[in-house]
Amino acid sequence: MMKHIHLLFVALVAIGFVGRVAMAQYRPEMLAVKWVKLSPHILAGLLLLTGIGLVFQGDWLSGSYAWIVAKIILMVVFIGLGLLTMREQGQNRWLAFAGALLTLFFIVKIAVTKQVLFFL
Repeated sequence: MMKHIHLLFVALVAIGFVGRVAMAQYRPEMLAVKWVKLSPHILAGLLLLTGIGLVFQGDWLSGSYAWIVAKIILMVVFIGLGLLTMREQGQNRWLAFAGALLTLFFIVKIAVTKQVLFFL
């Protein structure tokens, strides 16, 4: 059950990120709406809490946990690229956006394979 809730928050964070980038590009005034400002933080917090719950529920800290550390590091990179995406304009915005989506892809790949090296 916890895994499905976590996956729901992963999807909501990804969809919300893409939606906010579209708003920034086409309807920037929408970014000032209170729920639009708050929702990414709430979703990210719930994603983090369910992730921590999964780590303890699955007893994943007792074995090799390099993949968990890699996911955390990549999550920080995703957040940084997300900030750049929302603050930059033009080509820089789209490069940061592409980098953020690629980082999100690698986070999901690590979660599925439990392998830190991407080519394995």
